[in-house]
Amino acid sequence: MTELVRVLRGLRRATDDPRDAFAHRLRVGLAIAALILFLSFLG
Repeated sequence: MTELVRVLRGLRRATDDPRDAFAHRLRVGLAIAALILFLSFLG
């Protein structure tokens, strides 16, 4: 569980630039969506 928390904290990004924050959230969201799609094909 602590490994998961460490990974999730690494995904956080502290920035004042809204464009950079949006781009980061978009990349993370797309990565999670791709993971869910991949797992749905397996199951």
